[in-house]
Amino acid sequence: MNNEDVKKALTTKSKRARIEQRGRFISFICIALIVLVVGAIFYFVASKGLSTFFVDKINVFDFLFGTVWNPSATGPDGKPMVGALPLILGSFIVTFLSAIVATPFAIGAAVFMTEISPTKGQKFLQPVIELLVGIPSVVYGFIGLSVVVPFIRSIFGGTGFGILSGTFVLFVMILPTVTTMTVDTLKSVPRHYREASLALGGTRWQTIYKVVLRAAVPGILTAVVFGMARAFGEALAIQMVIGNAALMPTGLTTPASTLTSVLTMGIGNTIMGTVENNVLWSLALILLFMSLVFNILIRYIGKKGEITNG
Repeated sequence: MNNEDVKKALTTKSKRARIEQRGRFISFICIALIVLVVGAIFYFVASKGLSTFFVDKINVFDFLFGTVWNPSATGPDGKPMVGALPLILGSFIVTFLSAIVATPFAIGAAVFMTEISPTKGQKFLQPVIELLVGIPSVVYGFIGLSVVVPFIRSIFGGTGFGILSGTFVLFVMILPTVTTMTVDTLKSVPRHYREASLALGGTRWQTIYKVVLRAAVPGILTAVVFGMARAFGEALAIQMVIGNAALMPTGLTTPASTLTSVLTMGIGNTIMGTVENNVLWSLALILLFMSLVFNILIRYIGKKGEITNG
């Protein structure tokens, strides 16, 4: 073998190297495509949503803090009445209440499945959770309309439609998500944490409460934010039980509305480029920003929890 053959053998890429390079290229293309799609979505929603303020000349403060939502009518100042505060408050209240109700149940179920009775818990509860995940949103809405709304009406009076009915429906919808992620978080807690606690004389419940759950705080918070994200973006089920009245919430049993319910009802009944259509895109933009704020807030709390536990 002469020098040229040796040089060629050393500089030619092997089959494995070519496969690896091809795999990296495909991975890069996939990642770039995902980033491009996400960026395009943000750009499209932002360009449409900001038209309300730059094209239609609606004041941002009036839009965010106004209390009257009727885009097809004009107020005394000649501007469309597009106060989105009732919708924003409705989304916040329903999301937080459903998360507050679902979190204790999810943690209790996760503790039972991982710490108290792992075998029977996994055998009986896991199929139930998987079944709840697979139920379509419209089915939850029909169940809420047929069961929850009449129940609320019989107990508290009124129409039965409102934030409380929406909270119960969203509670059931986000419970599987929060429970599944909490189970994975508790399983990821190192076994020697439990053994060290028991070796120091801690009881079973002390170990669960003071060691396992505290070590799993960041993961549990992550589970909660995923549940909140689903509750915050849910449209069909909440639309069927909340009443769809764009009014300031005055109680848990009075009809209200959310950003998503107004979007789903109005986006198909407006003409692209009109004020009525642009304000709906502005609501979609608020949804994006509020979801981002939720994620940033929970990630910050999770980091603080990691530092404290350490």
